[in-house]
Amino acid sequence: MKELLQQILDHLRGMWHRRWVGLAVAWAVAVVGLVVVYRIPERYEATARVYVDTETLLKPLLAGLAIQPNVDQQVALMTRTLISRPNVEKVIRMADLDLTVKTNSERDDLIDNVMKTIHLTGGAQTNQTNLYVIDYRDPDPVKARKVVQSLLTIFVDSSLGDNRQDTQTAVKFVNEQIKRYEQNLKAAEDRLKEFKIKYMSVSGREGPDYFTRLSQTRSAIDNARLELQAAQQSRDAYRREVSGETPTLLPDASDAGSREAVPEIDTRIATLKHNLDELLRKYTDQHPDVVGTMRVIANLEDQRREVIAARRKAAAGRPVTMSAEQSPVFQQLRVSLADAEAAVASAQAKLTGYEAQYRALQSQAQLVPQVEAEYSQLNRDYDVQKKTYENLLSRREAAGMGMGVQDTGGAQFRVIDPPRVSPQPVAPNRIALLGVAGVLSLFAGLLASFVTSQVLPIFHDARALREVTKRPILGMVSLLPSEALVRFRRRNAYLFAAALGGLMVGYSAIVVVAAIVGRVA
Repeated sequence: MKELLQQILDHLRGMWHRRWVGLAVAWAVAVVGLVVVYRIPERYEATARVYVDTETLLKPLLAGLAIQPNVDQQVALMTRTLISRPNVEKVIRMADLDLTVKTNSERDDLIDNVMKTIHLTGGAQTNQTNLYVIDYRDPDPVKARKVVQSLLTIFVDSSLGDNRQDTQTAVKFVNEQIKRYEQNLKAAEDRLKEFKIKYMSVSGREGPDYFTRLSQTRSAIDNARLELQAAQQSRDAYRREVSGETPTLLPDASDAGSREAVPEIDTRIATLKHNLDELLRKYTDQHPDVVGTMRVIANLEDQRREVIAARRKAAAGRPVTMSAEQSPVFQQLRVSLADAEAAVASAQAKLTGYEAQYRALQSQAQLVPQVEAEYSQLNRDYDVQKKTYENLLSRREAAGMGMGVQDTGGAQFRVIDPPRVSPQPVAPNRIALLGVAGVLSLFAGLLASFVTSQVLPIFHDARALREVTKRPILGMVSLLPSEALVRFRRRNAYLFAAALGGLMVGYSAIVVVAAIVGRVA
C-alpha cells in the first residue's frame, strides 16, 4: 500500500512538473470544443398527433350483414410500414427537400437521413392506444413542418386508399366468379331441361314416381274390368229381354202389380251394388270409382222407375193386342240395349287404354333406374352450382355494404394536434455540450501532462534514481533555492493558477451566458 501511494505521488510530481503542457492542451481542447459546439447547426422539431378511432356504432349494428375488415390490424400494419423508402421518397418530393439534390448518391443519402430522423411513436408499443405522434427535426423549421404534414397526409390517405383498393379487388374477383358460375348454372339448367324433355314419360319427379304410377294404372285396369263386366251383364240382360219379347195382350190394371219387377235393370243394379261393396272395402266414399258406381246405380234406379211407370200407364188403358215392335216397352228395351252396347264399347276402350299404359310402363322398367340415377346426378350438379352462385351473390352484397361501412364508419383519423414547429431549437443542447467539452479539456490536460511526464521523466529523490538505475547511491547534494528562485516559482504557480482559473471561469461564463440566452429566447 505504501509503495502504491509512493508511485502515485511520483506520478503527481511528474505531472506537476509538466503542468504547462497539460494546461496548453486543456486550453486547445477547450477552444476546439467551443468552436465545435457552436458550429453544430440548430435543429427545430415539428410534431403532430393523430388519433385512429377503430370503434364505431356500425360495427356491431352490421355484424353478420357486411364484410368488415380488421381495422386494428390494418392500422398496425400501416404504422409499421409508414416509414418505408417509397413513402419517404413521396415525403421528400412533397416537402421539396430534393431541390438541391443533383446525383443519385446524394438522393440516397438524403433518403437515409430522413428515414433516420422521422419518428412515429404510439399505438400498441406505448400505453397510448391508437394515438400516434409524428415528429421530425430539421435545421429549417419550415421544412420540418412540411415533412410532418406530408407524412400525416400519407398516413391518412394510404390507409383509406389501401382499404378501398383491397375491397374493390375483392369485389372484382367475386364478380368474375359470379359470371363464371352464372354460365355454369345456365348450362346445368339447359341439361336438366333437355333431360326432362327426353325422358318426360319416364321421369316422375314432378308428380308420382314410377312405381306409384304403375300401381295406379294397375288399379285403374281392375276398375275398368269390373265396369266392363257390369256393362256386359247389363247388355246381355237387355238382349235376352229383346229376343224373348212376343206380342202380348196388355193386362188390366189389376194385373199391373205382377209386372213391378224389371229383371234386366234389377240384375245390373244387383251387380253394381256388389261391386260397390268391394270398392268400399278398399276406398272411401270420395274415391272417383265409388262415386261413379253410385251414380250409375242411381241412374239405373231412375230408369227402373220410368219403366214401371210406363207399364202401369199401359195397363191402365184398354186391352189391345199389338206387336212387339209397336210395344212401348219393347222400344224402351231397344233403346236401353243400344245404351248398354255403347257402355260396353266405352268400358272396353278404357280397359284397352289402361292396359296399353301398363305395358308401356312395364317396358320402361329397365330404363327407370338409369334415368333416376342420371336425374339425381344432374340435379345434384345443379344444386351445387345454384348454391355456390347464391353464396357468391350474398358475398358480393356483403362486400358492397362493407365498402359503404369503410366509407362511412371505418377507421376515423382525427388530428389531435396539427403539425407544429417548436419556437426554439430542440437540438443541440449547447449547455450540456459545453459542459462535456469543459470536462474533456481538463481530462485532456491531465492526460497530456501524464504522458509527457512518462515520456520525459525526471527524478525527484534518490529512491526513484536508485530504482531506475539499479545502482547504489553514495550521497545526495541538496539545492538551496535563492530568493529569486523562490519568487520565480511563486510567480509561476500564480500564473498557472490564473491560467487554469481563467479556463474554468471562462467556460463557466460561456455556459451561463448560453443558458441565459436560451431561456430569454
